[in-house]
Amino acid sequence: MIYKVLQSLDKRYSFPQAEAHCDVPCGIYDPSTAQIAALTVIRMLDQIKELADQGTLTIADQAKLSRLVSQKEEHAEAVKQEVRIIWGDYFKQPQFDQVPGVHELVHNVMLTGSKCRQNIDQENGLALLKLVNQFAEAFWKTKEIETYTATCPYLPKQPVVYPKLG
Repeated sequence: MIYKVLQSLDKRYSFPQAEAHCDVPCGIYDPSTAQIAALTVIRMLDQIKELADQGTLTIADQAKLSRLVSQKEEHAEAVKQEVRIIWGDYFKQPQFDQVPGVHELVHNVMLTGSKCRQNIDQENGLALLKLVNQFAEAFWKTKEIETYTATCPYLPKQPVVYPKLG
């Protein structure tokens, strides 16, 4: 009922419409959350392999495996969500012109994120991080901020693209 009242008021007064990826159009976009999620996927895959290498699993090991798989899949989906938000809400025609091929890059992130959810192959996790790093590089390029690559200081000790900030 309230929806119908608001809808009729909107029709009558034509309220301006705001659009954002959240309830408040903050304008804060940063690919680092996608990078951390991709690193988490790799770390979960490492721990799954460690369990598999044990051979026989106890009930506690099986419970741990269940949690690891759940977290791997949750973080793979988080990568997709974070990249999708930046690509869908931040990137506009000027950014697309700056980084040709970003549509294909995002599509590949989505496909590889799904592969990470579907199986436990380490190469998919590494490929996901590589793609997310390429996306981060493209994002920072649109902001005219140089980047550098360094090994993250925690496991899984993989290369990550960082912005060079002041």
